[in-house]
Amino acid sequence: MLRQALAELGLSDHPGVIHDLPPNAASDRAVSVVHSPTTGKPIAAVKLDDERSYDSAIERSTDAFKRWREVPAPVRGQVVRAIGNEFRTHKQSLGAIITAEVGKITSESVGEVQETIDIADFAVGLARQLYGLTMPSERPGHAMREQWLPLGPIGVISAFNFPNAVWAWNAMLAAVCGDTVVWKPSLLAPITAIATNTLAQRVASAMGHEDLFTLVMGRDDAVGERFIADARLPLISATGSCRMGRRVGEVVAKRLGRSLLELGGNNAAIVHEDADLDLAARAILFAAVGTCGQRCTSTRRLIAHEKIADSLLAKLVKAYSSVRIGDPGAEGTLVGPLVNARAVEGFTAAVAAAKQQGGTVLVGGERHTQSGLAGHFVQPTIIRAPANNVLPIASEETFAPILYVFTYRDPEDAIAMQNSVAQGLSSAIFTRSASLAERFLSPAGTGSDCGLAYVNMGTSGAEIGGAFGGEKETGGGRESGSDSWKAYMRRQTCTINFSGKLELAQGIRFE
Repeated sequence: MLRQALAELGLSDHPGVIHDLPPNAASDRAVSVVHSPTTGKPIAAVKLDDERSYDSAIERSTDAFKRWREVPAPVRGQVVRAIGNEFRTHKQSLGAIITAEVGKITSESVGEVQETIDIADFAVGLARQLYGLTMPSERPGHAMREQWLPLGPIGVISAFNFPNAVWAWNAMLAAVCGDTVVWKPSLLAPITAIATNTLAQRVASAMGHEDLFTLVMGRDDAVGERFIADARLPLISATGSCRMGRRVGEVVAKRLGRSLLELGGNNAAIVHEDADLDLAARAILFAAVGTCGQRCTSTRRLIAHEKIADSLLAKLVKAYSSVRIGDPGAEGTLVGPLVNARAVEGFTAAVAAAKQQGGTVLVGGERHTQSGLAGHFVQPTIIRAPANNVLPIASEETFAPILYVFTYRDPEDAIAMQNSVAQGLSSAIFTRSASLAERFLSPAGTGSDCGLAYVNMGTSGAEIGGAFGGEKETGGGRESGSDSWKAYMRRQTCTINFSGKLELAQGIRFE
């Protein structure tokens, strides 16, 4: 699958990808071996950057920025339009690479590429809407305005779970803003990154713009630390764990750079007694089980009203028991593997901790061994908290399909439980009550404390038109739609004196 998809993209002979692995590949520090989550076997390797190639990439991006910022924004938008069309043409092939490399089912992999196409479309329109402000001056014969200017080469760090779209959220907006992009992808998904970056830069180069998009590939100790400490990158946009985000934020802050952090989520869905339970069950199933629970927006906690908890759980247990687990590239599969053995270990440890803490496994809880594949498969799992609603493991984010269930009587208690974790990414409530829905979305900030809040929808599956991101330990960053473009630019306040006289502000006289 992988070789065929690369061939369809014209990347069969890409120098960064090694298909025929030498015997010592696993121990070679100059390469990183990519394993299939579906089979557990190595499928390729990628060459890693050293100090010289890393510096070359940064220098090329810096030089390209000096040229690119001079290109009018609407013209930059046409380059992004062409890139989006290239992804349209190769959507299936890119999706196949994602499936082979990280184990997403085909529809989700192709859907991720569609998200990249969508954000490219959004950015094309944005290229004519990088609006500043005008404001009145207190001084006669003066004019004031704000304008937004290109920032520089943008450093992007992405995680394995969205190896194509997270880059696009940043890169497409940064490109129309006049920035270049240097991308450090996860070494769990480097081939997707190579294919994505190569397609984008191939289009840009054909239109006369070299090195708009560059790639640096390396381990954290060799490349990652240099990357976040590099003052040539005025903004580091990092998506990953809270632990990683703390390190990025610390290092970037020390050099007085900017960071845009999209970190972990421990998302809850509240289901009130008046909810449509069929709707809620379907939404929760996808949000908790989709991508094998490896989305930052995956539903990890279900907070159900005690009057309907048993009925809702009966629906969910039945649905979980019938979900088809197996080869993510096969038609009809709904749940593929976890990304690697370490993720399976995290799943197993979380289930064991939940049991020790008094939780009851209602369905799942084990490795899945019936697919005929030797990869990293687990059973989607529902664990009910004890009657006192105390289950400490639920406060931790486990990147796996585990749903912890709690009950409540008072909606105020449900919202407090939803807000009780350290992360603040996504949240949802299912109710027919307009009053409760508005309470959940309270403009006073007393409802959900998350960056994303949904009514009668699951926590997963954001559209690109709204700014994406969260609060608290999720990092506070915003990517994708709305006015997220401002993160990739610098603001300048301009004041023009056309009066012919020197007028000081605040009525000061200095004569």
